[in-house]
Amino acid sequence: MGRKHKTTVTFLSMDADPDNHVPVPARKMALMRCTKPPLHFYRYLYDAIGRDHIWVDRKRKSDEELAAIIHDDLTEIYVLYVDGAPAGFAELNFREPGICELVYLGLTPDSVGGGLGEYLLAQAIDIAWQHPITKMKVQTCTLDHPRALGLYQRLGFVPYAQTETEVEELD
Repeated sequence: MGRKHKTTVTFLSMDADPDNHVPVPARKMALMRCTKPPLHFYRYLYDAIGRDHIWVDRKRKSDEELAAIIHDDLTEIYVLYVDGAPAGFAELNFREPGICELVYLGLTPDSVGGGLGEYLLAQAIDIAWQHPITKMKVQTCTLDHPRALGLYQRLGFVPYAQTETEVEELD
């Protein structure tokens, strides 16, 4: 059994497109939808981005379980490339009618700073509201980047609940 980490999870939502105007960072970059990503590529991104934040849920899934989630037609994954290399990703879930859940959003450690996170979040919000939704939701916890909660709020999400939980690292 791995080490356990206590964390506070904050649940946030937004009920309308906030029409954010976030400056595009002055970098060579592209945001591309990754339709049905190869499992090894998804696992690479998930680990590279989530390792420092104890992202373990998807690591616990078998290949079949993971493929069922990320290859679902109602899941959209967008990969941010900077200077030709993957720098972050956003995963949107549209399985619940009228609602988009921002399941994952993050940057590789060497990509943090310089406005890339704010840009990626603003793009994910814009993409979500191009669908027929009436609500967008996300959750973050105290294991995530220390500025995550403030960024979500700055771009239009409103907290509506909190809970305490434990996350167990994988050995």
